[in-house]
Amino acid sequence: MTTQLEKAQAFRALHEESVFLIPNPWDAGSAKVLESLGFKALATTSSGFAFTLGRRDGGANLHDVVEHVRRLTAATNLPVSVDLENGYGPRPEQAALAIARVAEAGAVGGSIEDYDRDDGGIYPIGVAAERIAAAAQAARRLDFPFTLTGRAENFLHGNPDLDDTIARLHAYQEAGADVLYAPGLGTLDQIRAVCTALDRPVNVLAVPDLTVGVIAAAGARRISVGGGLTWVAVNAMVTAARHISDTGDLSVLKVPVRVADLLDS
Repeated sequence: MTTQLEKAQAFRALHEESVFLIPNPWDAGSAKVLESLGFKALATTSSGFAFTLGRRDGGANLHDVVEHVRRLTAATNLPVSVDLENGYGPRPEQAALAIARVAEAGAVGGSIEDYDRDDGGIYPIGVAAERIAAAAQAARRLDFPFTLTGRAENFLHGNPDLDDTIARLHAYQEAGADVLYAPGLGTLDQIRAVCTALDRPVNVLAVPDLTVGVIAAAGARRISVGGGLTWVAVNAMVTAARHISDTGDLSVLKVPVRVADLLDS
């Protein structure tokens, strides 16, 4: 079994090499499948995990996420980074606690965002940077190199201001974030502008109209898919279930994949 220190070191090393893909499993089974397919690291998805609980994105609490991380890290030898939303509370010490709790559960990385789900707004930049600083301090107290990602949520929440987004990511960089992330960037120019402006590795949320090579050429070091794989799987289920309900045809249940091979590899 790979130790947490070894996972943490391997995860850091991935950011120092060429661009890498970090897919987002929604449960232990999908994590094992993604490991069997050769991916080198995994990241949780808040929306995908909430779906497994029958809730909308933002509907999971810190206790839920900690237990989720325990299951994922027990199921796979890959490094796991955790979508910690806003740290499950507005105060800096809550962001710090979220880092400590998921690290205790086996994670080697995690992200803190600047969107307040309770109030439905983006934190002022100073408040947001203070929260990142507290999370970074909590990460530095660990006995392994925890990789902290600072997230600027403008583009997902009605403020597609590129200059403000870059200013926020600069502030999070200075506050101690190891990786920077602005989910929702939709064009190569936007991706390139963010990557060029910063001194730390940048995670880019996959854009379906672009390729990995094109996003990498724009400067990304890490590419995640967010809840995308969850919704691909759910869409396939809904399509098949509707076909059965509408036609009575069960042939859609013939699948070429032997799940045992994926789980046991």
